[in-house]
Amino acid sequence: MTDTLAATLADPARRAEARARLDHLCGRGTRFLGSEYALLGGAMSWVSERNLVSAISNAGGFGVLACGAMEPARLAEEIAATQALTSRPFGVNLITMHPQLDDLVRVCLDAGVTHIVLAGGIPSSPVIRAIKDGGAKAIGFAPALVLAKRLIRSGIDALVIEGSEAGGHVGPVSLTVLAQEILPHVHDVPVFVAGGLGRGDAILSYLELGAAGAQLGTRFAASSESIAHERFKKAFIRANARDAVTSVQLDERFPVIPVRGLNNAGTSSFLQHQAETLRRFQSGELTKEAAQLDIEHFWAGSLRRAVIDGDVEHGSVMAGQSVGMITDVQPVREIIGELVDQAIDALIRQEERARYG
Repeated sequence: MTDTLAATLADPARRAEARARLDHLCGRGTRFLGSEYALLGGAMSWVSERNLVSAISNAGGFGVLACGAMEPARLAEEIAATQALTSRPFGVNLITMHPQLDDLVRVCLDAGVTHIVLAGGIPSSPVIRAIKDGGAKAIGFAPALVLAKRLIRSGIDALVIEGSEAGGHVGPVSLTVLAQEILPHVHDVPVFVAGGLGRGDAILSYLELGAAGAQLGTRFAASSESIAHERFKKAFIRANARDAVTSVQLDERFPVIPVRGLNNAGTSSFLQHQAETLRRFQSGELTKEAAQLDIEHFWAGSLRRAVIDGDVEHGSVMAGQSVGMITDVQPVREIIGELVDQAIDALIRQEERARYG
């Protein structure tokens, strides 16, 4: 970096101008979320609980509680505990296939939750309507343009488009492609991008394409406020992007929902388990239904073992490909500040290139 550019990047007036431009690009997202920054925390089971969610919201982002398999009473407790830690808005992520989804929606509405994120499938129109009638905003995931349009017709208030670079359960399409497919054609509702995001300048590029903001999970999972085990966080620091791989399906008769996580002994064991289950099915020892259940149950409890117990060799260490950008455990406020600074730096550099070529 030249001395002149370094001085320009450090100039308070130039940074204030660039920050104003960034705020303008994020304006639709921040107005929708009610936060200072249009940055949502990804909902990660066992990680996105009261401490991390409140820390994200208190730092100016928008935290999102992961309900996962919680019962209504347990969710009510977690919402109340989060509200005790922050007065700023946060959301709750609900899984659409949860057998008590309607009750969970009611818990959120009764607690005054302002935004409900519906994940794990395409939510029904009645569920979206119940959320809106209750005074909250409904956010859905759109893995394709046709589904984005369908959700908008159903009344969804905002969309998240999440690329295959993300951690946890993922679809087959990268964020780069999804953004090109969806952002130019969806203007009725805010669209937030997610998947593999680890730097503010990358987020800026999607804002300039029309995104309202971004969702990040992996970087926040390794934050100081995350309750994840220290061994879990250290595994993130050691990892490269190529270490975050999706689970492999051995036989098309037994579908495996792709999950991205760090390659470890558990990954190898899962392949061996599939092969052994396939052998037992072919020998008549297991029915097809029993074999499928056996495969699906392999990872039961494994995410908790990794996050809470620190078993990063045999547990499921879910992580996005942005894990390669994590070099240290940082406070949430520092992570958000870094992202904002990187976006501001990129805007100043753009202006310098436009001025001088």
